[in-house]
Amino acid sequence: MPLVSTKEMLRKAYEGGYAIGAFNVNNMEIVQGITEAAKELNAPLILQVSAGARKYANHTYLTKLVEAAVIETGLPIALHLDHGADFEICKSCIDGGFTSVMIDGSHHDYEDNVALTKKVVEYAHAHGVTVEGELGQLAGIEDDVNVSAEDANFTKPEQVEDFVTRTGVDSLAIAIGTSHGAYKFKPGQKPQLRFDILDEVARRLPGFPIVLHGASSVVPEFVEMINKYGGQMPDAIGIPEEMLREAARNAVCKINIDSDLRLAMTAAVREHFALHPDHFDPRQYLAPARDAIKAMVAHKIKNVLGCDGKA
Repeated sequence: MPLVSTKEMLRKAYEGGYAIGAFNVNNMEIVQGITEAAKELNAPLILQVSAGARKYANHTYLTKLVEAAVIETGLPIALHLDHGADFEICKSCIDGGFTSVMIDGSHHDYEDNVALTKKVVEYAHAHGVTVEGELGQLAGIEDDVNVSAEDANFTKPEQVEDFVTRTGVDSLAIAIGTSHGAYKFKPGQKPQLRFDILDEVARRLPGFPIVLHGASSVVPEFVEMINKYGGQMPDAIGIPEEMLREAARNAVCKINIDSDLRLAMTAAVREHFALHPDHFDPRQYLAPARDAIKAMVAHKIKNVLGCDGKA
């Protein structure tokens, strides 16, 4: 089975009341952990690559790792560009074998966002590639994305019909209260997704797949493990998983998860070195890291996304 686009899997997710996990990948162990969990649970997957990951691991290495995962699992897997900043990077990924790209024009004014997104859509669709656009801006820091709380803004539902019609995008990322990175909310601050915005967007775009970025839950046990073994991460609260599951039952068909993977992997590595300080073989500490990724993804598929058995 070759790599697939996101179009059909997102359509099925919308009709089935579940979401597809879009997991960020940076190296072999992350790819293996994610795909092994998905294979055991027979879940469709979106493996996504950020600009930072392409700089770190190289476009060719990452695409070949994902192609290997398709061969090993037989799952429907889409290879997606996360937060493409301009037409050139989207074109490079389309030409280089990606089956889906995101063009993030949310930092531009509305008309410039429309024009940029439309340009990417025209090129992508001519090559059989699906496109995700974005309206509204999430706060937070993750790879090349850095938006202050002051500059963040919720999606305006009254713009979505015009944006989708004029650009031709296949899915739309909206801002309803999620945040990039691990430090989403401070202790005592109550996370709250704007389901009123999501409901209004769904009403205006019936049947259209919506995407949530910044949707890691920041599992406390991994933060505690990192701190126990020499880290200094402050207390952080992510998006409650029950809120994400509710969103997945609505119009949200793709949920991005990155920070939870990083936390799980880092916690496992720190624990391994604390218990085995004499180890120096990368296979010794990357194996438990891969297992931690696998366990995290299995949990998300079953308890948040609801896409187990849907491949």
